[in-house]
Amino acid sequence: MYYVLALCLFCEDSYEEVMRKLVNGLRFIGTWADDWRVPTTGAISQARQRLGEAPLAALFDRVAVPIARPGTRGGWFHGWRVMAIDGLVLDVADTPANLAEFGKSGGGKSTSPFPQVRLVGLAECGTHAIVAAAFDSWKVYERELLARILSFFEEGMLVLADRGFFSYELWKEATVTGAELVWRINDNVEVPHLERWPDGSYRSELLPKQLKTDVRRGMNRRVRDEDRISIRVVEYMVTNRDESTETIRLITSVLDPAEASAAELAALYHERWEFELTLDEIEAHQMAHSKLLRSRKPELVRQELWALLLVHYAVRSFMREAADDLDLDVDRRPAAAAARTDSGHPLSLAHDVSAARVPQAPAP
Repeated sequence: MYYVLALCLFCEDSYEEVMRKLVNGLRFIGTWADDWRVPTTGAISQARQRLGEAPLAALFDRVAVPIARPGTRGGWFHGWRVMAIDGLVLDVADTPANLAEFGKSGGGKSTSPFPQVRLVGLAECGTHAIVAAAFDSWKVYERELLARILSFFEEGMLVLADRGFFSYELWKEATVTGAELVWRINDNVEVPHLERWPDGSYRSELLPKQLKTDVRRGMNRRVRDEDRISIRVVEYMVTNRDESTETIRLITSVLDPAEASAAELAALYHERWEFELTLDEIEAHQMAHSKLLRSRKPELVRQELWALLLVHYAVRSFMREAADDLDLDVDRRPAAAAARTDSGHPLSLAHDVSAARVPQAPAP
């Protein structure tokens, strides 16, 4: 377990070098035989296969909880814990087993050079801590992966999402969890104006896509009350870097403008970019410069992904504690630097991961 975590802390080092760093200093404790030698790459790989992915997945499920405390900067909005969902695609080692399991995206001349795995996660915006994740072949859409982690939504959260995640069915399932939602939708999603509110937002409703299609075609379909989902719509324009303008359309389950005005929700939505930065921390800084997962078999790819998420969570947990002590915004602290401090030694870091069960803090 410690070794697999260390692999994702020293992503650019060889198997043997990671082992050397992991056990550095342990001989001085006096409990090891003097003739111990670093195992071969093959022996380490076989040990990883014996371990499998289940212990890493179980460890992540046990320790990865929201860590923002009352007063943690950027962690809260009107008493809700601010969360976001997003995803990314990662390259994996180009082996026959990985190719068969995950496949390569594109086709013809645009085919990706490596097999790819798609990951979708739920993260805390104020701390960048990922608390739930699902991954599969790149062919599996983000919405399907989101459906696998909806059980991690809970009352007291406010979850942000980009337009690629919206569907009537997912929205309905997500609201059942008790979490509040602020999601962007595409322009082609029909949302009728039912009532305009003073803050500029308006009351609307969602209906199943097939039902709307049947009604539009003139079919005699009765709209049942249980099919209607009440929502509130917030629309605003932004100016892009190229000076072009774009209309952003958000829907939210926060129906009362007195709880959160349209202007506040528009400003809050852009906190979703904190998750974009979180994914960049993993892909561009924590992983090797090649941005390639090293594992050559599908089960070990999944094992490596859980370890990658665990190490990132441990670093972010450590950073949140330090930022709280100094009254700093943890969003603005570089994760890559924190991962290389003395307290980020793989042995202590692995211990921090296994002991990092943090109780969820109540909203301020």
